[in-house]
Amino acid sequence: MSGSTEFKALVLEQGDDRKVSSSIQTLANDQLPEGDVTVAVKYSTLNYKDGMIVKGLGRLVRDYPHIPGIDFCGVVEESNSPDYKPGDEVILTGWRVGEIHWGGFATRARVKSDWLVPLPKGLSLRQSMEIGTAGLTAMLAIMTLEEHGLSTDREGEVLITGAAGGVGSVAVSVLSGLGYNVAAGTGREETHEYLKSLGASSIVGRDELSEAPKGPLGKERWIACVDNVGGAMLGNVLGSIAYWGTVASVGNAGGIELNTNVLPFLLRGVNLCGIDSNTCSKARRIIAWDRLVSDLPLEKLESGIEVAGLADLPDLAGKILQGQVRGRMVIDVNT
Repeated sequence: MSGSTEFKALVLEQGDDRKVSSSIQTLANDQLPEGDVTVAVKYSTLNYKDGMIVKGLGRLVRDYPHIPGIDFCGVVEESNSPDYKPGDEVILTGWRVGEIHWGGFATRARVKSDWLVPLPKGLSLRQSMEIGTAGLTAMLAIMTLEEHGLSTDREGEVLITGAAGGVGSVAVSVLSGLGYNVAAGTGREETHEYLKSLGASSIVGRDELSEAPKGPLGKERWIACVDNVGGAMLGNVLGSIAYWGTVASVGNAGGIELNTNVLPFLLRGVNLCGIDSNTCSKARRIIAWDRLVSDLPLEKLESGIEVAGLADLPDLAGKILQGQVRGRMVIDVNT
């Protein structure tokens, strides 16, 4: 092993009362899990799922002690894989890292080589985590909408629910940059100007999206949707999608129940597609990252990016669960 034989990490532990506590600890390299590539981590991101894990919610973690952080980027230190050599810059998203495998809230990680992708040309390590899992998920959703017929030839707006969050803000930026009219759905009035700066053509309030159509089908309002909320809002939105439109469903913050009927699917040919960036194939991830480099105007997101260190994470985890974190939160694990 090159460099230090120790690393720093945010470690979660579970007491006899099943309550989860967190602390910054120094661990030895031989405590790292199995894997054929060891990475010196530079940055990670704070996502909603990270907030749940750090606060011990949702039973996403079964074994303790645990290091959370569902994505990271860094430099290969040691490799037993022919695909990577020391010095290569890499990104990891998915594969339940930060849930069942130690994750990115540490200065070192060891993982399977198949989980990694090379850092795309034209992107810095920090920029890759300014995009992060949320940005990758947004691009996978957009690719799915395109594969189901979305194009700028269609008139109308693409709806983004939960638009002020990580996935939503990237989706607004990319779609508006591609020439679509984007309706940004949010319940937070203080984010309106931010969303407009990203390119949103209109703002739709949470209350409006939470109102169910008066009949089994509502008025055709949206040509497509990236839904980050789920629950009752997703059911309402399905009834307002135009003929042959597609909903790419990303999140379930609003709940896992789906209350709808068959008419959007039978009478309007609406597609409902689930987006899972966790086990996405390496080939598709590489395509999505390349698309992000070419289609995402990163300068638009800069006002919504904040940087924090490991010590800040417990407090920030509570804030993201309360909807108080706007845009992207980058974690510099070395500070």
